Amino acid sequence: MRVALLGPTTVVAEDGTPVDIGGARVRMLLARLALDPGRPVPTATLIDDLWGEQPPADAANALQSLVSRLRKVCPDVTLEPGGYRLGIAPDNVDVFQFDRLRAAGRPAEALALWRGDALADVREAPFAQVAATRLDEARVAAEEDRFRTGELDVAALTAMHEKHPLRERLAGLLMRALCQQGRQSDALHVYEQVRGRLADELGVDPSAELQQIHVAALRGELGPRPVVDRLPVRLTSFVGRDAELAEIAGLLAQARLVTLVGPGGAGKTRLATEAAARHPLHGKGRVWFAALAGVRAAEDLAGAVLGAFELRVGGDPLRRASEGMDRIAEVLGAGESLLVLDNCEHLISSAAEFTTELLRRVPNLRVLATSREPLAIDGESLYPVGPLSVPNGQADVSGFGAVRLFLDRASAVKPGFLLDESTVDDVRQICRGLDGMPLALELAAARLRSMTVRQITQRLDDRFRLLTSGSRTALPRQRTLRAVVEWSWDLLTEEELRLARRISVFPAGADLAAIEQVCVEDSLYVLTSLVEKSIVDVIELDAEPRYRMLETIRVYAAEQLEASGEQQEIVGRFRRYYRELTEKWEPLNRTARQLEAIAVYEAEQDNIAAALRGAIDDRDVDLAAALLGGVFWYWLLKGDNERAQVAVRDLLALGGQLPDDVHASFRAMQLIMAAMPGLPATEEAAQVIEDCVNTGATQKWPPLAIALPMLAFLSQNPELARREVKRAAASEDAWARAAADWALSFILVDEGEFDLAEEARDRAYEQFIAVGDRWGSAMTLGMKATFISHTGDNRAAIELFERGLAVALELRSQDDAVQQRWRLAVEYARLGDHAAAERETIEAERYVQAIGNDQMSIMIDYAKAEVLLRAGRLAEARELSDRFKRRATTSAVLHSFVTEWSAMLESRLAVAEGNPAEAEARIAIAVGTTSDRSDMPDLATVTELLAQVRFAEGRRDSAARLLALAKRIRGRLDLGDPDVRMLVAELGEPEPVQLTKAETVREIRAEAGISD
Repeated sequence: MRVALLGPTTVVAEDGTPVDIGGARVRMLLARLALDPGRPVPTATLIDDLWGEQPPADAANALQSLVSRLRKVCPDVTLEPGGYRLGIAPDNVDVFQFDRLRAAGRPAEALALWRGDALADVREAPFAQVAATRLDEARVAAEEDRFRTGELDVAALTAMHEKHPLRERLAGLLMRALCQQGRQSDALHVYEQVRGRLADELGVDPSAELQQIHVAALRGELGPRPVVDRLPVRLTSFVGRDAELAEIAGLLAQARLVTLVGPGGAGKTRLATEAAARHPLHGKGRVWFAALAGVRAAEDLAGAVLGAFELRVGGDPLRRASEGMDRIAEVLGAGESLLVLDNCEHLISSAAEFTTELLRRVPNLRVLATSREPLAIDGESLYPVGPLSVPNGQADVSGFGAVRLFLDRASAVKPGFLLDESTVDDVRQICRGLDGMPLALELAAARLRSMTVRQITQRLDDRFRLLTSGSRTALPRQRTLRAVVEWSWDLLTEEELRLARRISVFPAGADLAAIEQVCVEDSLYVLTSLVEKSIVDVIELDAEPRYRMLETIRVYAAEQLEASGEQQEIVGRFRRYYRELTEKWEPLNRTARQLEAIAVYEAEQDNIAAALRGAIDDRDVDLAAALLGGVFWYWLLKGDNERAQVAVRDLLALGGQLPDDVHASFRAMQLIMAAMPGLPATEEAAQVIEDCVNTGATQKWPPLAIALPMLAFLSQNPELARREVKRAAASEDAWARAAADWALSFILVDEGEFDLAEEARDRAYEQFIAVGDRWGSAMTLGMKATFISHTGDNRAAIELFERGLAVALELRSQDDAVQQRWRLAVEYARLGDHAAAERETIEAERYVQAIGNDQMSIMIDYAKAEVLLRAGRLAEARELSDRFKRRATTSAVLHSFVTEWSAMLESRLAVAEGNPAEAEARIAIAVGTTSDRSDMPDLATVTELLAQVRFAEGRRDSAARLLALAKRIRGRLDLGDPDVRMLVAELGEPEPVQLTKAETVREIRAEAGISD
């Protein structure tokens, strides 16, 4: 049992369980007995100490009753001839533990026992005042002891001095602390205050000790002590690692050995130096730095450390090591110490033995080591040092650690260098291309003396020739990027070298199965050794370890692979591996295992792309076609259209070497990716579709079941579109049959058969759900939501958009997720729930920032502007509209749609601002672009907007006619738009228009002032 009195009275049982003592008088009895642990306290003494001058009538019985109550929780209370005794050892009472630690010169540990005022809850007892006064005095003395042996804290000493103004020892400590800060006048003022108080209140002079401190202060003998800085000179600013410094400081506070591990060039030495410079022991001159990079033999290690102490050991070489350790332990053992051991990797075993022995012999020592692999000894805390943070598509890159470091070093060699529109893309590319590695970034920045930032970017592929301008005063291995990597490479065994150079074929890293199949069988133990030596990185991906190299190490390893003569064999294995992998997983992209397949592709897509690019470059037609066929649908699912378009273009460039069915399939995909209503030409699309049918491609690749009907539909060939829908509907593939109904719904909508279109969408949705294709179900939900919104049921549309968004997020399809969120925000605004609409745009912004897609953020600006416009916040909407137009003009994603979208947004703003003439001019632009590409749904929307403009001008007949034309184009009005509903309420339901669609389009163009 343990009793605590330095605060409220508490008892803890032997197993650590708190004990409920009971009432106040019982606590008083326990506290009194605990002040004499293991010794009997006479009954009379206890009665006096508990009740004082007013004991109860039957004091003995009252005491016995208290003892009985106490025994229920503390059985160790016994009655002996000399009185009542609490049978516990003194060290089990915190008061006596405090006294013991203080006497042993460990005031900090003693003070840590205090939890408040001593005897805080029993001070009413007659015995408590005397005991509490003694303990309070001892506590203050311990505080003084701690400051005497530790760091002098002016703030803490001032607070204590104000509470105890007559304590001369405390005043002396405060005076010393103030003098060390250069505040001599404040120190002398403290002395005068104490001298006056002593004279006024006690009638005495200050003690001889305090007078001596006063004289020393007058003479300036207590001024600031110069800090002994034994760390390497820091000539450049420290940038980009603030969080790491805080974490290392926390580790050093808890562990006696902290090792910074990481690859060469990661900045381990500079980080360790900065951490040591900020450590409290540095201000006391108790930090040493031992550079081990130049040490070649294990027996010279102790000598290198002694060199850091500016000591030498001569004599017999056999005795030198042991004598050196004695001298090192003697210096470090003189007080708390921190020793930095820099670059241990090439002496790893000897460094581990040396550090173990040193920590054993010097209990108050902490060691901060840097190495490319752990020391692997008991008590070691590892801190991995990786690259600085790098941007990933974000517009604002200034806060990333890699960018901050590059800019800092760049401005040093090229004053005036700034991060602006002319440099930001190159700086981003440099930081990403060099993995955010500090040394590489510094070497790149040094090149600005003689190159432009664009020239540096263009030469990153030749990084080992480029990055050779390091500091002349740096170690040889840190002057060039190649030397940094070679230093690590030379430490590898033959087995490790073979595996390391072969792993370079994986640009995106690989799991163990891939490495063993492509590189070396049964390679786990060698692989883990490469991880330990910071040649290979390991990351956890869905609980499966994945191994990768930093790009600089991978480039060097690839050079070694080429020099070894193994390159052709290993690259061949690599490409065949990914052909087999994509052949396995491609069909599963359209099944219930879709998420599992996407996870595989997410991890492997850069490897697949590298295998595909290599096969195309080598004109290996069969392999290239298989790889593209294996990854193409995944790229479309994820919205990676640009990568897909480039790969298809390059494959088709192989021309006649491609099998006819492959050429037809990818030509169809090329057309559909670039398609919009009216494009491509009807004849060209029809020919490609016939080629797919005649070569048997439609039987081999299910994605054609959706591509060919839609290609025919968009090229305005409804008969051919119907034929291809019928072909897909007869397929043995369930996914193809779902795709057929999905495409059919487009055709039916265009024909005005809305009920049949809804039935086709429902069938498509049910079939996509049945096969497990989330992408198909999400696309169908989005279509259903749009058409339900047109009926005026905004809430039902919102529910469908939310379901589509959930599926898109599950698929991690960035484009679909942003578009679903955008549509959801606009639908809330159309409903009139402006708070929900704003919430959805905020969530969309957060999502776009998280994925680092600035192109998508431009689209969010458009959605936000529309939401603000519908909420009546016109000034904010106008500002966002201008920003959208400015940013979208340079967008590779929006390109041709910028003019159209801006025109529609500006037209709506002009109507809301009461400027219909401006609105008329702007909307004519959108009428022209939508009609030129025969996009009937978009043209209907623009026509409804033109009707609103005419109504705002007071031209009711023209507005009514335009509503009728919009209904003819789409087949229905967009009654989910409150502005359209208002027009219908004012003008009535429009009469049917007896015109063909072509005639209707011509009339709309004429209304907008566009001549054919």
